[in-house]
Amino acid sequence: MAHLNPYSIQLELTRMFQDGQSFFALTKVQDWLKEKQQDPNDYEILFHQRMTPPGSASVMIIEVALKRRDEQPVDEWLQKEVNT
Repeated sequence: MAHLNPYSIQLELTRMFQDGQSFFALTKVQDWLKEKQQDPNDYEILFHQRMTPPGSASVMIIEVALKRRDEQPVDEWLQKEVNT
């Protein structure tokens, strides 16, 4: 089982959605992109709710899909890191 970082963006977003604070999730991802030296205006940010495997501590997790507005592929490391 993978070790979960309590400060990962994915866990923070999942908590936001569980606590009814999903309104702030977009801003959270935009700030995260800025920290990674990316322009948030270059990306369309989509959220997907996924069920966790049976036996997990939580029922759902939020995954982020990044899509570049210029239709270029999103850097694989960036997409992977946002969902780590």
